[in-house]
Amino acid sequence: MSQSKQKTSSDFFSMVHEVTRCIPYGRITSYGAIARYLGSGRSARMVGWALNASHTSKDFIPAHRVVNHNGLLTGKYHFGNSTTMAQLLENEGILIENDRIINFDEKFWDPNTEL
Repeated sequence: MSQSKQKTSSDFFSMVHEVTRCIPYGRITSYGAIARYLGSGRSARMVGWALNASHTSKDFIPAHRVVNHNGLLTGKYHFGNSTTMAQLLENEGILIENDRIINFDEKFWDPNTEL
């Protein structure tokens, strides 16, 4: 990867981490909502990659609060085991059934309107 592409990717990852840190306790958002907020609406998958990389950060990044646009816990396998993400969300009052957030609309946090 060229140095300019690497820097751009690193900057994007940092911006994703910054937005993710703003998600309030007990709220969730989607990969796509973060991508749209960052002006890169077609980069939801790259947001996911940035959140996968967040696990090595020395600072806490609440990646468990980011799900897909249907409220599915698609990133659950990146939390050590398949139930950790759900447990973290349930501890914050998020209702989950079959790896899907039941109260998605009620708990959704949109960075485009909140930041």
